[in-house]
Amino acid sequence: MTSEKAILIKNLEMHGLKILVLNGSPRPNGNTKKMVNAFAEGARTGGHQVDIVDVCRKRIAGCLGCDHCQKVSEGVCVQRDDMQEIYDLLKEANMLVLASPVYYHSFSGQLKCAIDRTYAIAHPGKLPNLKKAGMILSSGDDDVYEGAIYELNRNFKEFLKLDIDFMKLVAKDVTEETLAEIKEEAFRLKEPVEKKEESGNDN
Repeated sequence: MTSEKAILIKNLEMHGLKILVLNGSPRPNGNTKKMVNAFAEGARTGGHQVDIVDVCRKRIAGCLGCDHCQKVSEGVCVQRDDMQEIYDLLKEANMLVLASPVYYHSFSGQLKCAIDRTYAIAHPGKLPNLKKAGMILSSGDDDVYEGAIYELNRNFKEFLKLDIDFMKLVAKDVTEETLAEIKEEAFRLKEPVEKKEESGNDN
């Protein structure tokens, strides 16, 4: 990390981060949403602003691959749907958290649509406020996370050069102890957070 980036992140943490959580679970009371709510509570208690978008409740079409946003409109997607709300929040966010159940070895289809559509604006240097990323995953098995982890690292850490500051992978039941841990880790986001895997179905 460059000294300039370290100073900027420190200033953001002192004044509170703007955190955007994209929740990819279609279950309003499932494990993923429970963890998202715990994360938001902890982060807000720590002085950070948290916006949660339940992408499954939004009308977000898949990327057309037309490249209009790059070659013609300078970052404006040709499709007009609820993704516009996410674009506005993403431009202001300092941290992006991807939350999803793992149904087929990666993010849910609804969240994947939203991630693909960020192509319009998510390029190195195009989101100067965005410095950090995180991930919350729930599943019925503890050996299904590789696809989502690969996408987080490849797209957000390596391509966008974001620091991965939060990761929680929970298999099976989400316990009160797990939720308490999430709250605590979100509260202290300015400190390094180690990745933890929990064994613990309603993802």
